[in-house]
Amino acid sequence: MTTPESPTVPDDATTPEDATTPEDATTSEDATVPAGVTVRVPAKVNVRLAVGAARPDGFHDLANVFLAVSLYDEVTATPAETLTVTCEGPDADKVPLDRTNLAARAAELLAARHGIAPDVHLHIAKDIPVAGGMAGGSADGAGALLACDALWGLGSSREELLEICAELGSDVPFSLVGGAALGTGRGERLTALPVGGAFHWVFAVADGGLSTPAVYGEFDRLTEGTDVPEPAASPVLLDALRTGDPTALAAALANDLQPAALSLRPALAATLAAGTEAGALAALVSGSGPTTAFLVKDAESAETVATALIASGTCRTARATTSPAPGATVLPV
Repeated sequence: MTTPESPTVPDDATTPEDATTPEDATTSEDATVPAGVTVRVPAKVNVRLAVGAARPDGFHDLANVFLAVSLYDEVTATPAETLTVTCEGPDADKVPLDRTNLAARAAELLAARHGIAPDVHLHIAKDIPVAGGMAGGSADGAGALLACDALWGLGSSREELLEICAELGSDVPFSLVGGAALGTGRGERLTALPVGGAFHWVFAVADGGLSTPAVYGEFDRLTEGTDVPEPAASPVLLDALRTGDPTALAAALANDLQPAALSLRPALAATLAAGTEAGALAALVSGSGPTTAFLVKDAESAETVATALIASGTCRTARATTSPAPGATVLPV
């Protein structure tokens, strides 16, 4: 079993140590408890998701190249008599409000480490697609963790917060740090990656979600009896990120989970085709899906592709955005 290690945090990432924190977020005797702390946290796209064979513990070794994108959830933590979660935004009715929600689990883990009760109200304002393969749940976990740390005045170290993120899930550490990074192990061990410029994307949001465990299960079924190679990041892709070259990046995009996602949701093939026909440089399923991602040349091309995708009737909506984006950030009061 892979033991979570403290990820390497990108130097230019917005982390708990350099994020804006309300001045009154302290537990000193003279302090005033803040009325609330709001954290903005980004979605992600996997520009390369290489998946190894299933391990004995059921997880898969990954070479996962994360890129944070400018679609955000906001998590607000306010004092409460007990732990509660509320949610608003697109598909909010599909977000669990019990303690299975990663935001609630983040509050519990942080409180347990410091010997306090997780008495907090967490309100999630969703803009990242729910169950869409863009780490929306992981983003909420990272956002809640940083918000609670500021609200409770704990001053947790970067390393401690990243350790808790790794306990919460494979994508949560990257949601905290943002930017661009290579994730290994289960994806939780991060190494910063340089990015030479902005990349333009369109994300087509499908009706309904896809279960990440179900997609990995389908990957295992499709690859049963085959020699699954050890996952590795493409040097060509890493160089394209470093130089900021969208054409080179488009040629190197790959997702080993895409065949599994298409097997479970064949209609996604029509969405991928519609975006490509509209002029996208490349198209792929985002993570475990069902959101599909389209890399485009510039902002004008993004609007063209987004309009064409909506008109095609193959998706519910389409969003144009850019990357990289900063990680979880405490917003000014």
